[in-house]
Amino acid sequence: MPATDTPPLASLFAATDSASRAAPTAPGHLTERERFRIRLRRRPLLLDGAMGTLLYSRGVPQRACLDELVLSKPEFVSTIHREYIDAGADAITTDTFGANRYRLAEFGLEKLAGQVNRRGAQLAREARETSGKEVSIAGSIGPLGPTGRMPRPHPGIARAAFREQIEGLLEGGVDLFVFETFDRLETLLSAIEEARRACDLPIIAQMTFAEDLTANDGTSPEAAAAALTAAAVDAMGVNCGSGPLVCLEALVRTGPPTATVARSIVPNAGLPRRIEGQFVYSAGPEYFGEMVPRMLAAGARIMGGCCGTTPEHTKSMRGAIDALARDEGGAGTIVVPQPDEGDGSAGTAADSDLAAAAAPRTPRAEISGSGDAIPASGLAQKLVDGSFVISVEIDPPRSIRIDRTIEAARLLKQAGVDLVNISDAATGRVRMGAMAVAFGIQRQLDLECLVHLTTRDRNLMALEAELLGAHALGVRNILALTGDPPRVADRPATTAVWGVDAIGLIEIIRRLNKGEDGAGLSIGQTAGFTVACALDSTAADSDKEWSRLERKLAAGANLIMTQPLYSQRQVDSMLARSRECFGGGGFPVPVLLGVLPLHSARHAEFLHNEVPGITIPDEQRAAMHAAGERGAEVGLELAMDLLAGSEGHVTGTYIMPSFGRYELAAELVRRLRTRQAARKKN
Repeated sequence: MPATDTPPLASLFAATDSASRAAPTAPGHLTERERFRIRLRRRPLLLDGAMGTLLYSRGVPQRACLDELVLSKPEFVSTIHREYIDAGADAITTDTFGANRYRLAEFGLEKLAGQVNRRGAQLAREARETSGKEVSIAGSIGPLGPTGRMPRPHPGIARAAFREQIEGLLEGGVDLFVFETFDRLETLLSAIEEARRACDLPIIAQMTFAEDLTANDGTSPEAAAAALTAAAVDAMGVNCGSGPLVCLEALVRTGPPTATVARSIVPNAGLPRRIEGQFVYSAGPEYFGEMVPRMLAAGARIMGGCCGTTPEHTKSMRGAIDALARDEGGAGTIVVPQPDEGDGSAGTAADSDLAAAAAPRTPRAEISGSGDAIPASGLAQKLVDGSFVISVEIDPPRSIRIDRTIEAARLLKQAGVDLVNISDAATGRVRMGAMAVAFGIQRQLDLECLVHLTTRDRNLMALEAELLGAHALGVRNILALTGDPPRVADRPATTAVWGVDAIGLIEIIRRLNKGEDGAGLSIGQTAGFTVACALDSTAADSDKEWSRLERKLAAGANLIMTQPLYSQRQVDSMLARSRECFGGGGFPVPVLLGVLPLHSARHAEFLHNEVPGITIPDEQRAAMHAAGERGAEVGLELAMDLLAGSEGHVTGTYIMPSFGRYELAAELVRRLRTRQAARKKN
């Protein structure tokens, strides 16, 4: 429907005082909730983007109380509100996500809860009035506090805290409420009940789901939809999380919208990466604009952005919505964007032959030691022997049970892996410690492990202590990483350490291998760690990435493990750059080529657009779209072809299953071993 048919938004959500909101509606008059439903039927509602991550990017310290800025630095908050209004947002959310007495108590500000919420709403209203545009003011309310940092309050006390925040926002003049980033359904329902007791404004209720599409309390999207519909909210949906595609999948599982309960989707801008002290998110504004038709097709009538999004993301989504509205039939006509035909990124056969002639296989590792030195790890010996090493990554469980993780490792061992990698709280989510998982696998299965060790969560002393313990328990292979930022849900639920980065960690391990700690004191005997480092050969700032690789190798790394690559051209480009950096021989140490088998078109788009460090060329993405139901098989074929063209240039492969699809990884391992056996016979 043309945009001119839409009534002014401010007239639908005129500001009134708290008493009038709760008052009965006169006969023949529409309630504000009824007006809200009518507005959504006519045109989608575009919320703004992130507040917290934008404030951080503009110099606000990571440990600052963002909600209190409405009192101490109101100009910071007002400027962001105006930028989102100028970008085309239909509604702006108040800077009050954590403005409850429990979160504010961490800063000694719990007595200011009412004032902070009232002022937050007033700032948003002032920004609207200054702009002269008709937008709604959405009162933002988040959970009472970070999970695990505070004891869960008595239900009555929790309700009182929500009620205090709700009353403050009502006094400030909000037009609707957005309950966002809740990971416990019970808590969300109690907050909604308090809002319903206080007023009759529209309520948007959103939960956040992990990659496995469950909330922290185990709630599924289906269960959340049923409970929130029964709670008589006006819209329910998903926000935060990993990015648009995971949020879309969760949204679809909530079921179709009803006449009274709309659907909303407010995803993060993909996953973050820490660059020079700043969090940089992977999904750009253009991608968010491209996702608008898919959001609408999934049933969303409310959309916006969470962590990492900016006014540019909002502007891109605004353009996409308006373009659809100009078409006959408006947003009812949905076209899902498809990747263009390939750009030739796979390269020609001639290109590959030239690369093969110019790029010898990465060298074998060397082992040196004295008579009393610790024996080399099994991995180190395989690298010396020149074996083609196959490793598969395993994620630790998000529980105290390790049984399924052990069974996954058993499956991979039977398929023929040389070792497994144990990730260390990948993507910043809390899981069982990687060292404990590695010890369990090595003890029960006699299968060698390589442990990812990040500097995100540990200071120098803790890193050294962890390494000494690992060595004593027989864990001798370490992948030194800086680590993904912890999930912050638009403000920090936890903090990182990062006393040193991956280069510093490699230096620590090298000193342990010399028999001394970071202070130069003897540890009694030399350690025998094999240390690996990471390489993202498709990084946007390639000069910086390769410069860091040189420093990692100079610090003592014995092995390089690459981020996933998907085309022969990407591999050839990496090999060519290695010759530029290290001379005609290329890489001076062995290389394991990263492979992450694709299993669907959606999976390919998610990795390409939302996960830092992964770039999938157009040709491979197009192949996955064309594969249809054969997606998993085509993904395996692509991986096999890539490894076939690369085996002469690398020492092995590092396979990364996605979303726990260990069966797919095991099948790839079996095919690789079968091919190697056939070659030996010939």
